[in-house]
Amino acid sequence: MDYRIDAPLIVQGDRTVLLEVNSPDYEAARDHLARFAELEKSPEYIHTYRISALSLWNAAAAGLDAQEIIEGLENLAKYPLPDNVVFEIRDAIGRYGRVRLTQDPFDATRLRLTSDESILLVELERNRYLKGYVLDRLGPHTLQVPASRRGHVKQALVKAGFPAEDLVGYLVGAAMPFQLRASTLGDEPFTIRGYQRDAADVFWANGSDAGGAGVIVLPCGAGKTIVGMAAMEKTQTNTLILTPSTVAARQWREELLDKTSLTPDMIGEYTGERKEIRPVTVTTYQILTHRRRGTKADGNVPLEEQYPHFALFSEGDWGLIIYDEVHLLPAPVFRITAELQARRRLGLTATLVREDEREEDVFSLIGPKKYDVPWHDLERQGWIAPAVCYEIRVEMTDAERMDYIMAEQRQKYRVAADNSLKLGILDRLLTYHKGDRVLIIGMYLEQLEKIAQRYGYPIITGKTRIAEREELYEQFRTGVISTLVVSKVANFSIDLPDASVAIQISGTFGSRQEEAQRLGRILRPKSDGRQAYFYSIVTKETVDQDFSANRQRFLTEQGYRYLILYGDEVPGALAHTQERA
Repeated sequence: MDYRIDAPLIVQGDRTVLLEVNSPDYEAARDHLARFAELEKSPEYIHTYRISALSLWNAAAAGLDAQEIIEGLENLAKYPLPDNVVFEIRDAIGRYGRVRLTQDPFDATRLRLTSDESILLVELERNRYLKGYVLDRLGPHTLQVPASRRGHVKQALVKAGFPAEDLVGYLVGAAMPFQLRASTLGDEPFTIRGYQRDAADVFWANGSDAGGAGVIVLPCGAGKTIVGMAAMEKTQTNTLILTPSTVAARQWREELLDKTSLTPDMIGEYTGERKEIRPVTVTTYQILTHRRRGTKADGNVPLEEQYPHFALFSEGDWGLIIYDEVHLLPAPVFRITAELQARRRLGLTATLVREDEREEDVFSLIGPKKYDVPWHDLERQGWIAPAVCYEIRVEMTDAERMDYIMAEQRQKYRVAADNSLKLGILDRLLTYHKGDRVLIIGMYLEQLEKIAQRYGYPIITGKTRIAEREELYEQFRTGVISTLVVSKVANFSIDLPDASVAIQISGTFGSRQEEAQRLGRILRPKSDGRQAYFYSIVTKETVDQDFSANRQRFLTEQGYRYLILYGDEVPGALAHTQERA
């Protein structure tokens, strides 16, 4: 058996791949795996990836072929690839697009599901997920399915293991001519970066039926909003933009006014405070999923009756729907999106990871991953700030350790997260970073309020009024205040370009997407080229430490290494490691 001692990968028959962190080829192997595999575990020395059908379909949709995947693995593997893994990679990649959805030229109420393989269509016709949607057969290579169930058919085909290439096309929507500016309202030059233009071009696909639906994956701070604007410029049509919060919705509006020829009367805000429908309408997931009083989720009740604001989807003659932070898409919006397949759909996100494991629904209903760039590539090019990540492990007092031991399992994290000795570490970090723009981020409101009171810092939580949030964010941007205490409401779509330090005092259990978003708050490049620092303070030998390890998985896949420090090493070890950085 061939064996190469210096190669970093071991590919196993169960489609797991082991990656040695200390190998000189670690980065090349990590970047290759990130294109078609999912990171499962990332302890100190060996990282574990899994090759799944969905990860391979996303790779296929992004233009990666089986031979390129296999050759990359062969060049980086210690041992020959297992035959079954080579077969399964070829098989999964080969399944993408073997069936196609097209318009029926003679019946607008029906679509055609076609394949060059007549036996495959017989198999799908009898498949338990799809057979309820099959209306008729037109010869050996064509089935008819209802046009009104386009999204549901695509979901069924994913479950059946044969994701369709959707070539049905899209409604044009109402025309909305506009241009991107050459300079901002502040008279600053404005140009779209190469990767932003490439992402929009891949999504648009020259206006063909093969484009117009998919997800762009870029790190926080890399300008996903600009990608959305570039896509809007290509479509030149009425656009509905879904965002995670009112603050994010207003930031979209400000960016559109600053960088496009759109005028204030062309952009509407549809939130809890305003209900404006304009050629460009920006709304929130929260308002869309507001349920009519007294109603419950019921598959037999029309969605518009359960969720009255869903009427917005049909009121603007939209030619494009943008899903900002698509990994947060709530389940009810998935349901309505299944019925919106005739409209172009663009998902924007830093990570396709969903804690509810509904990545298949993003793939089938919004679209496959069309474009992504490794975070470290953009860091090397200077488009996002270089960042150093630390996990600082802290002891507990004897009394708190006893409380932790005696706590019910579901209460253990709260006890560990609220460890009083974390405040001593926070004292040292704030002293060490005096003069920097600092975000102190946590999950538990009582803990955050205690911290805000301890230092006299302003605090933003879900209870903070929108106007007050916006005012505090602006004061932080302009340097009036240098430190903010924030809850999870600041995880998403908040533009704080000068924030250079984030200190996470508690997190949402093991949420990988949250970890990525929190690091993203400090990744916008600094005017003076400063490094960004991300600290996660965890309680040693508790579920707090376990959850922290899980949260780090996605960022490890992107190339970030967490330096592990213990409480008594701060700040001495910080000065040493940051000097080397």
